[in-house]
Amino acid sequence: MERDAEATKRRLIAAGRAEFAAYGLNGARVDRIAASARSNKAQIYHYFGNKAGLFDAVWNELVEQIVVNVPLDVNDLPGFTASLSDLYAEHPDIPRIITWQRLEHGDALNDLGIAEVRSRSAAIAELQAEGRISTRFDPRVLFALLAHVAMLWAASNPEVLAVLDPADRAQRRETIRRIAAALVE
Repeated sequence: MERDAEATKRRLIAAGRAEFAAYGLNGARVDRIAASARSNKAQIYHYFGNKAGLFDAVWNELVEQIVVNVPLDVNDLPGFTASLSDLYAEHPDIPRIITWQRLEHGDALNDLGIAEVRSRSAAIAELQAEGRISTRFDPRVLFALLAHVAMLWAASNPEVLAVLDPADRAQRRETIRRIAAALVE
């Protein structure tokens, strides 16, 4: 029985992730999520309390995915930024959900995310104290800038992208890496 419950929860989280990426928290519909997960609405309420609880479960999984898949490389902050951008390109639902979370559910903070931002900012502060990278920006601001640079292609409006015309993924990655390098030099 426990395995079935876990499988149902995983399906609901996966279906919720797709629904939230497409429609946000407010536009998502529990009936579509349940149907996509081959479940029913009652299971969403049973396992997650409500739609916002499911969104939180999706958000927690997404934060963990970012933290696990893109660790901070203090010896290569431009490479870290490019790798984060690569993750966003490989999983376009991530930047969409980040945007929806910020717009609709920004008051629900993730403890792992906060701890990682603090830890990564502290690592940047150490690099600055050692004179290995620029001190032009507070380390927390520098980390935020790197995180936002990684979202350049995912967060730009279509008109900007039409003018930039990033030819291919390698070129986009190199642009992100160069911007990040300019920030830390």
